[in-house]
Amino acid sequence: MQVQPYLFFNGRAEEAFEFYRRALGAEVTALMRYKDAPEAPPPGVIPPGSENKVMHASLRIGSSTIMASDGHCSGQIAFQGFSLSLDFPDEQSARKAFDALADGGTVQMPIGKTFFSPCFGMVMDRFGMGWMVIVAQ
Repeated sequence: MQVQPYLFFNGRAEEAFEFYRRALGAEVTALMRYKDAPEAPPPGVIPPGSENKVMHASLRIGSSTIMASDGHCSGQIAFQGFSLSLDFPDEQSARKAFDALADGGTVQMPIGKTFFSPCFGMVMDRFGMGWMVIVAQ
């Protein structure tokens, strides 16, 4: 069994994918738009004019896969109660990713040495996604 996060960007998925490509080297491995679905979504699932929005996508970050969608395309993203954790082999790559994720976001805990890691920090990116960046001891 595997657990994979499924993120709803409510109309901003492609913008997020491009940001994660630049910040983390992410790669979109699959993408389907609402207009490409074999059946039209039930009425009210997406607002009119959202046919080109992302119905489903897979994004590879390192060796992990995150699935995502534009969801109901409301424009209101609300990631709460969790963060995604990125484990790096060295401080330089951790700091580079942290700084990239912090661009347009909010640093929640500056990256630095802690009792459990030589390099750890927490940041909320510009989409409201929480990230924990760590180098294991």
